[in-house]
Amino acid sequence: MTWKQERLDTERGCFEVFRKGSGDPLCVTHHYSEFNSSGDHFADSFTDTHEVFLVNMREAGHSEPAHAPYQLGFLETVFDLEAVRESLGIKRWTFAGHSTGGMIGTVYGMYFSRSLHSLVIVGSAAREFMSESPQCIYHENHPDFRRMQELNITLKGLGLSEEERKSLTRERISFSLHRPERYAALFPAQVTKRISATRMDFFNREIQLFDVTRKLHLIDTPTLIVCGRHDVQCPLLYSEEMRDGIPDAELMVFDESNHYPFLEEKERFRKVMECFFEKAQKVSES
Repeated sequence: MTWKQERLDTERGCFEVFRKGSGDPLCVTHHYSEFNSSGDHFADSFTDTHEVFLVNMREAGHSEPAHAPYQLGFLETVFDLEAVRESLGIKRWTFAGHSTGGMIGTVYGMYFSRSLHSLVIVGSAAREFMSESPQCIYHENHPDFRRMQELNITLKGLGLSEEERKSLTRERISFSLHRPERYAALFPAQVTKRISATRMDFFNREIQLFDVTRKLHLIDTPTLIVCGRHDVQCPLLYSEEMRDGIPDAELMVFDESNHYPFLEEKERFRKVMECFFEKAQKVSES
């Protein structure tokens, strides 16, 4: 089953949304991914239990362009998500974010917990994560730093053939797998999302000043944080920091995972999510 595409008119413009699954509503997005009807591996993790709304933000896919640079920032992105929620007629939904999507989730929770049934943050951080830990692949002292930078720059370009893009994407993702030899099994070829170069360029500037750790206490919704023990993009220490800052947040560490625990330990991830959503439902009913 492919994702159903729709163009949604909101008070903040028109946004491209892909819908799949049934159950309670759950939103997924990422700061600079460009989704299409082939979907997303992270979002697919929730379609058995939820109706999932996969949202292309401004300058991604067929969504509203940015009419000013500031509209590509974290806070404006959250305002856009709220406009999407309201246009869909949803009172509350769960937000699930992986990597930079989790960073959006922290901001969403701080300002709009009333709109959230629960919050799931996977392999992410509440502040700039590149300069402090050499365990991070974006730290200049990490052995794979330069190659990762080269891959990110090249993949933003438009002149790549489809085969070149697939090969470079495989190399880029493999750095973030605990067992890189499992790439083909974990990432089937039918998912073909890309990178929005405009959004990634803005993110690379905004992230230098990003730090919401002092406001994490404002998140007032059941929150689950998940991190692979070997995460090279957002090392575990940043998930521990979020766990300590968000009231009553729960942290689950996946020992056999790097940046993709929802694929690397798929069955355990499913069970952890099932348990968390049951707890969140009880909180909602109490």
